[in-house]
Amino acid sequence: MSFLKEFKEFAVRGNMVDMAVGIVIGGAFGTIVSSLVNDVFTPILGLMIGGIDFANLFIVLSNPSDTPVTTLLEAQEAGAATLNVGLFLNAIIQFTIVAFALFLLVKGINTLRRQEAAKPEAAKEIPAPPREEVLLTEIRDLLKTR
Repeated sequence: MSFLKEFKEFAVRGNMVDMAVGIVIGGAFGTIVSSLVNDVFTPILGLMIGGIDFANLFIVLSNPSDTPVTTLLEAQEAGAATLNVGLFLNAIIQFTIVAFALFLLVKGINTLRRQEAAKPEAAKEIPAPPREEVLLTEIRDLLKTR
């Protein structure tokens, strides 16, 4: 029974919940980046360099059936071994976008930390003592001078 109790404490710990939320959001972010790369960037880039569809940019290494293939799907159906250059380029673009987004996130967090550390010391000082304490200190100082 103690094993289940330990697991429950571990699973509901604040850091675990935060991590789970981060993983779910990260997965959703990855889907958005994949769509951005596959549906927006690569068609524009392909159009700029002569109408090349990156999804079908591949090199046939061997084609045992000697069937002519023009798309990656046709090559896979024919059992051809291919070097998928376009899919690799898509992966590089996706990685670059995710890395840049994480860089911006970390940069923002570091900026906030620096601003917090640079706050004036006056704002971090201990509040003034109560009026009674100030009066008692003055009376003590007066008694010392006698």
